[in-house]
Amino acid sequence: MSSSVPDRTELGFDPEALRAKYRAERDKRLRDDGGNQFVVPTGDLKHLADDPYVEPGFTRAPLSDDVNVLIVGGGFAGLSAGAALRKQGVGGIRYVEKGGDFGGTWYWNRYPGVQCDIESYIYLPLLEETGYMPRERYSHGPEIWEHAQRIARHFDLYEDALFQTAVTELRWLDEERKWLVRTDRGDAFKARYVIRTNGILDRPKLPGIPGIAGYKGHSFHTSRWDYDYTKGDSTGGLTGLANKRVAIIGTGATAIQAVPYVARYAKHLYVVQRTPSGIDERRNGPTDAAWWQGLEPGWQRRRRDNFVALTTGVPQDEDLVGDGWTDAIRDLAGANLGDLAPDDLSAKKELADFVKMNQVRSRVDEIVEDSATAEALKPWYRQFCKRPCFNDDFLPAFNRPNVDLIDTGGRGLDGFTEEGFLFDGKLYPVDCVIFATGFDFGNAYGASAQQKGHPILGRDGISLADEWGEGMRTLHGFYSAGFPNLFHMGGSQNGLAFNLTYCLDEQAEHIAEVAKVAEERGATLIEPTAEAEAEWVATIRAKDKSFQDFQRDCTPGNFNDEGKIGGRISRSDEYYGAGPIAFYALIREWRAKGMAGLTIA
Repeated sequence: MSSSVPDRTELGFDPEALRAKYRAERDKRLRDDGGNQFVVPTGDLKHLADDPYVEPGFTRAPLSDDVNVLIVGGGFAGLSAGAALRKQGVGGIRYVEKGGDFGGTWYWNRYPGVQCDIESYIYLPLLEETGYMPRERYSHGPEIWEHAQRIARHFDLYEDALFQTAVTELRWLDEERKWLVRTDRGDAFKARYVIRTNGILDRPKLPGIPGIAGYKGHSFHTSRWDYDYTKGDSTGGLTGLANKRVAIIGTGATAIQAVPYVARYAKHLYVVQRTPSGIDERRNGPTDAAWWQGLEPGWQRRRRDNFVALTTGVPQDEDLVGDGWTDAIRDLAGANLGDLAPDDLSAKKELADFVKMNQVRSRVDEIVEDSATAEALKPWYRQFCKRPCFNDDFLPAFNRPNVDLIDTGGRGLDGFTEEGFLFDGKLYPVDCVIFATGFDFGNAYGASAQQKGHPILGRDGISLADEWGEGMRTLHGFYSAGFPNLFHMGGSQNGLAFNLTYCLDEQAEHIAEVAKVAEERGATLIEPTAEAEAEWVATIRAKDKSFQDFQRDCTPGNFNDEGKIGGRISRSDEYYGAGPIAFYALIREWRAKGMAGLTIA
């Protein structure tokens, strides 16, 4: 084993040249406005956020009653919370969900080819409890949405769900020790506890391109796919595009899945790219029924724990999943370097990453026939600067004569006119623009609380947006001083994993356990002490900063607040440094020892 970094002769490539290339590609995307380069659909673009899946004209009488628990959001976080509460015997649960059904991400995202990139056996929650066997290793969107509905039926969560409804205000009533909940349907009911589960993959964002609102052709966002216009469904049949010139804006995880379908049906397709995604092979296939029937009780938790451990650097005796994610992490440990691996861990990870990304880039050359297009589709950054993609159909789509890549070299389009888009002084007339431009992550915490459309006013009328103006303040990511009986679910100030549903199930179990203790004690208030909250925030922010350094060197994107990481406290910074396995073990032990720092009165 060599103790120093091997030279380019031994490696077959020049590490310093790659570092310089990565920096140059990163700098193409750096902008002073960071995340503010995107806009949410308002004004003339407001319709791009409307729900196309429900019949217009829905009305109902407003409610003014009392409930025990309000769950805001009906995605997998909210479903896991409701299921966990049911298991603990906690009743009086009501949902408020702005969509027309449960499903969250999988309700909104019905674009052609929509599919999960995490193995279905560990991604789909509560498989053992519902007795469901996924049809494939990687489930497609319709099956995932069906499973969300299955969970809701299994745990009787439909019985008091308010769909097509959005919370407009949460206000703490100190004398009653309840939350007053107001909605856009005129509701003004009270809830003892509120669990906020509204996630990050529901509110579309758009690029702030000049003239975007003046475009007169058809347009929609991938999370609001317009099948009335395209015809077909998520499996294909987009015959409405047969005589249409179409532009898809974006080449992230959504576009990777949608582009091959649009390419098959559109008269012509322009794919507009700032930065390419890294795309490895997809290893999908039908579920082996005999293997499934042989699984022993508790298998899903063991498999989930194993995957999360491996993908966060916790050694395991075996790899139960064995997919592109666990392979990638194994490669980062130097498995692909052989005897060339240096002793220094940081140098080893970087070199292993170079080797892996060289393989990803070589795959582009092997598949894409036009050399200039292939070169433009190569990702020049470290593997986890952006979410890795696994797809077998995206790259071959560029071999079709009706598909053109518009590579903007990182800067984006110059503008829109009534007829189409502008780039490098040329007008590209198009009949339809599809925005595959992602979602409003709400990286600034105070802004996020307001953008989500429901101001949260705690004790003495203090606004959560103001309280979090300089960054999130919680105990364990769940509760905040001054905002009693309010729980948060998500990936901030707790343990974050690639398989988010693992985290959500763990969080739901934790919240249900705490609520059960309160119910058993006849308590009416759950709130952390200011001291415990401050100590936890300090713990979060005192973690090893190497990941922030890594993200700072990455090409801008969602993971690093569009290149502004470190400039303000953002979601990119807020996670438990020791990882999700350690975090959820920590809170289980904390519960067992009496929940110090949490007032249950």
